[in-house]
Amino acid sequence: MNNSPGLKRSLSLGHVILFGLSFMAPITVFTTYGIAIESSNGMIPTAYIISLCIMLFTAYSYEKMVKEFPITGSAYTYVQKGINSSMGFLVGWVILLDYLLSPMISSLLFGIFVHAYLPFIPVPLCIIFFIVIITLINILGIKLATNVSAILLAFQILFILAFCILCVKGLLGGKGSGEVWSITPFLVSNVHFSSILSIVPLLCFSFLGFDAVTTLAEETKNPKKTLPKAIYLITLIGGVLFVASTYFAQAIYPNFSSFKDPESAAVEIVTYVGGNLLNAFFLSVTVTAAIASAVASGGSGSRVLYAMGRENILPAKVFGYLSPRFRTPVYNILIIAVISMSSLFLDLNTAAAFINFGALFAFTFVNLSVVVHYVIKKRQRTLKDIIVFGIIPLIGACITALFWSMLDLHSMILGSVWGLLGFIYLLHLTKFFRHRPPELDFDETNLDVQI
Repeated sequence: MNNSPGLKRSLSLGHVILFGLSFMAPITVFTTYGIAIESSNGMIPTAYIISLCIMLFTAYSYEKMVKEFPITGSAYTYVQKGINSSMGFLVGWVILLDYLLSPMISSLLFGIFVHAYLPFIPVPLCIIFFIVIITLINILGIKLATNVSAILLAFQILFILAFCILCVKGLLGGKGSGEVWSITPFLVSNVHFSSILSIVPLLCFSFLGFDAVTTLAEETKNPKKTLPKAIYLITLIGGVLFVASTYFAQAIYPNFSSFKDPESAAVEIVTYVGGNLLNAFFLSVTVTAAIASAVASGGSGSRVLYAMGRENILPAKVFGYLSPRFRTPVYNILIIAVISMSSLFLDLNTAAAFINFGALFAFTFVNLSVVVHYVIKKRQRTLKDIIVFGIIPLIGACITALFWSMLDLHSMILGSVWGLLGFIYLLHLTKFFRHRPPELDFDETNLDVQI
């Protein structure tokens, strides 16, 4: 029996859902509202419904693969086991962009917001303080991380509920459209469908979080049952919050063309609905949401690195190390902290470009891995199987591949360069494909997971 420390199964369904929603950070629906409503020409709730449907296809594929392979690694594991080890490595390499850079984005947002309202505190100092706190929380253990995220997530949901209630009160009092229920936010006669689709790729990233929970497979109680439920519930809860928030925001403030600045449109709406008090609540929640999201994304990223290090795909002494005391991949957490420090000199657009590329690339191949694993490798080819394991995942793959191809040139260039670096490392790892890259050992007796 391996006496080295292992990951500890301590997370329930509730913990996992809270972790995923924290990664998702529902409050971010307001930060993209102004740009999204202009791009969709006033049909942003419909755009979110379309995004939800698209994400449900990919959530479906994650659910199928996590049942088969309830092991740390997420998209990396599923493509490795479903298609082949080389493609799995490349997908794992690309999806690292999301997990490694998400905390950096949260750090930058935290610094910007805090400095904006406390100008005497320099942005670099805010960022360093933020990263130190996030790193300590993740080192001390996944359960502590999820509990902290849960508290911060509760403030986000409380704000969204307060916002919706105040909108209803305002609408009943004659503000905005003056109607609590209206079809207008969902259907505008002079809007082209192409206008709605153009904003869908951006909105899809609001749902990131359902996929991140699969990195916790070895720390979740009964993962084959718990994680599939969590994947769907996180996606659906997020969708409901996004649609409800944008519906009431549009109903209470229908003249979206009058925003002074689309990037700060949410502040105008929140102030209009609830005055300075609600605006102060909004700003404080936005700041704490950055903490919750960074804890979740940093925790996920450290475990993807751990999965790759444990099998010597990355140097095991560093990436495969677990702290005997905390049972967390401490070195990986510290590496992510160092990467997050790049927020001291990188801009938000560069990091966002990386993340956009990585998520859609990984989603496409997770969908394809279901088809290859079940239909081709396991030969499950009844009519029901063809629909369940073939047609539905293929639809998901085609949709995500389509939106991946629609990314801007900046995203494609940066993502392709990162992918090329991964391919070069794969050539080195396999001696130009003369050897197979190491694979995860899917034998739970060898995982040494602590109960």
